[in-house]
Amino acid sequence: MPETPLTLPVLDLGQTSIDITRQLCDIESVSGNEKTIADAVEAALAGAAHLEVVRDGNTIVARTNLGRERRVVIAGHIDTVPLNDNLPTRYEEIDGVEYLWGRGTVDMKAGVAVQLKLAVELAEPAVDVTWMWYDNEEVASELNGLGLLAATRPDLFAGDFAILGEPTNSDIEGGCNGTARIEVRTFGLRAHSARAWVGHNAIHDAAAVLNILAAYEPQQIEVEGLVFREGLNAVGITGGIAGNVIPDEAVVTVNFRFAPSRSGDEAVAHLRELFAGFDVTVTDLAEGARPGLDAPLAQNFIAAVGGEAKPKYGWTDVARFSALGVPAVNYGPGDPLKAHADDERVALHQITACEDGLRAWLQTG
Repeated sequence: MPETPLTLPVLDLGQTSIDITRQLCDIESVSGNEKTIADAVEAALAGAAHLEVVRDGNTIVARTNLGRERRVVIAGHIDTVPLNDNLPTRYEEIDGVEYLWGRGTVDMKAGVAVQLKLAVELAEPAVDVTWMWYDNEEVASELNGLGLLAATRPDLFAGDFAILGEPTNSDIEGGCNGTARIEVRTFGLRAHSARAWVGHNAIHDAAAVLNILAAYEPQQIEVEGLVFREGLNAVGITGGIAGNVIPDEAVVTVNFRFAPSRSGDEAVAHLRELFAGFDVTVTDLAEGARPGLDAPLAQNFIAAVGGEAKPKYGWTDVARFSALGVPAVNYGPGDPLKAHADDERVALHQITACEDGLRAWLQTG
C-alpha cells in the first residue's frame, strides 16, 4: 500500500467544481488507500463554521443543524478501482465536447466535488443537510464505509430523503435493482476418460443449467412508475480435475439482477424454483431499493433538476438508505458506461449541470 505523503494535499473548495474534481482525482485513493484523501477533505471543511464535522475511520460526515423542518442526506464515495495508467488527469476535447480524463472522474469524484463545493458554500440551505463521504465502496460489502457507519451511527442517517452521487449523466435515477449470486452444482462420478462409461460427467449435466438460462426471459417490472429490467445470467463456470479424468463436479455461477418489487428472499425463492433438482448455494444477496419518488422532497427535487426520472439497473448504496426507511435516488455527473474504464472521462458540462441542479433545489427545498 502506498504511504501517506508527508505533505497533505490541499483541496481548494473555493475553485470551480470542475477544478475540485481534478484536485480530488489527482489524489490517488484506490480502495484501502483513502486516508490521504479523507484527511484532505476533513481539512478543507475545517473552516466551515456552519458544519458539524464527524469522522469515522476514513468516512467524513458534515452536517448543518439549522433546525429546519426537513433533513436530506447527500453521499458519495471517495475510493476508486485500481489505476491503469490513467492518472494524473488531463483535459481533452472529443467531437466538440470538453472532458476531464482520468481514474475517478466518473466514479465518482466529480459528484463528490459538487457536493463538497455546495457543502461549504450553502450556509443557509432551505433544508438541513447531512453530507457523507465514505471509503471502500468498490470492494467487499463488509468493508463499505457507509455500511459500517450505518451500524455504528444510525443517528447520522436520519433524514426525509437521500441522494447518492453515483454517475447518472446528471439525470435522476430512482431506487436500484437488487442482486443475488448463486452457485448451481452438478455431481457425477470420477473415472478414467479412456473408460468414461464407468463414470458420470458432471460438466455434461451442467448443460441443463445453461439451457434454463438460455431459455429464461427476464421481466420488465414497473415499480412506482419506473420500469426496471431484470437479468439472469451465467457469470462463471468451473469443473474438471485433469485432462484424463471424468469430472465429478461442475459449478455454474449465476447472477440475478431483480427488480425492487421483489425482496431478497423472494428473489432467492425464484432461483430455487428455476433450478429445482440442482444443488443451489447462495453466495451473495443485496436487496434492491424502491424509487421513493412519491416523497414530497423527491418531487421537489425532480422539479428543480428537470428532466424525467429513470430506473437504476445496477445495485448502489441507495439500498442502504432504503433499508433504513429513507427514500433515495442516484444523481451525479458522468456516463456510467465509462465508470471503471481505462478511458474514464467526465463531460465538464455535466459537472456544472449537476451543481446547478443541486444548488437550485437546496436553496428552495
